[in-house]
Amino acid sequence: MKPDVPDSLIIIAGRQAYPPMLARAAREAGVKRIVVLGFKGETNREVLPLADEVLWANLGAMKPFLDKLESTGIRQCMMAGQIAPSNLFHLRYDKLAREMMALLETKNAHTIFGAIVGAIESRGIKVLPGNTFMECYTPEAGQLGRRAPTTREEADIALGLRLVKGTSEFEIGQTVAIKEGVIVAVEAFEGTNQTIRRAGKVGGPGAVVVKVPKQGHDMRFDIPVVGVKTFQMMKKARVSCLAVEAGKTILLEKERLVALADQCDLAFVAVET
Repeated sequence: MKPDVPDSLIIIAGRQAYPPMLARAAREAGVKRIVVLGFKGETNREVLPLADEVLWANLGAMKPFLDKLESTGIRQCMMAGQIAPSNLFHLRYDKLAREMMALLETKNAHTIFGAIVGAIESRGIKVLPGNTFMECYTPEAGQLGRRAPTTREEADIALGLRLVKGTSEFEIGQTVAIKEGVIVAVEAFEGTNQTIRRAGKVGGPGAVVVKVPKQGHDMRFDIPVVGVKTFQMMKKARVSCLAVEAGKTILLEKERLVALADQCDLAFVAVET
C-alpha cells in the first residue's frame, strides 16, 4: 500500500454519483475499511453496499454528527456529494450548530462548510481534499470532445474565467454563462443546473458555460463536479460550449459525457488557469 493511502476512511456522503465513485476509487487505491456517514433523504444509496459500516446523521444536529465520526476511530474522512441547497434553510439546528452559525459574520457555502471542516478536524479527524483518489476522473488540459471551441467561444471562455476568479470573495460564480461577451447568468446559491436553465431562457441558444473553482477554493468541500444531468440541462438550454478546469473538476462518467457533447456538437474542453 502507498504510504499516503489511509487504511480506513470515512465518507460523508451526499447526493449524485460522486459518493459511490469515490468509494470504488478508494478501494482500488488500497483503503481497506470504509465507513459511510449518510443523511436520510440526501445520501445516494448506491454507496451503501460499498461500505463496511453505515452510520446515519440528521442535518443540523452537529454534536451527534461529530460524535458519530469520532466513534469510528478513523482519523481521515472525505466529503462527497451534494446536499440540496434549499434544505439548508429548513434545518432544525442543535445547540452546537446554532453556536457555530452565530460566530459566522457572513453565511455562505465557504464559511458554513469551512466551519464544519474546522469542527471535524477539532476532533482529530483530517478532512482530505475532495479529489483524493479521483485522479482518473479529473481531466488534463485540452480538448475533451470532438469539436474545438470557435474563436468566439474561446473569447467567452476567457471572460468567464476572469469573472469567476474576480468574484471569488462574494461566493458567487463557480458557474457562469457568457454569450458573445455578454454575461448571461452567474451561479449563486441555486446550483449549476438552475444557472444553466436560466442562461437558456435569458440568452437563448449558443451560450458558453464555464465551471471552475473560485480563487482560493477549499478543495476539501464543494469540489466542482460535472455529470450527466448537467449535460442534459445544457442540451435543453442549447449551450454551445463547456469549459472546466483541468485537474480540479471531477467528471462523472467521463466517456458518457464526451459522447453527449459530441451528439450535441458541443465543444467540451479542460483549461488551465
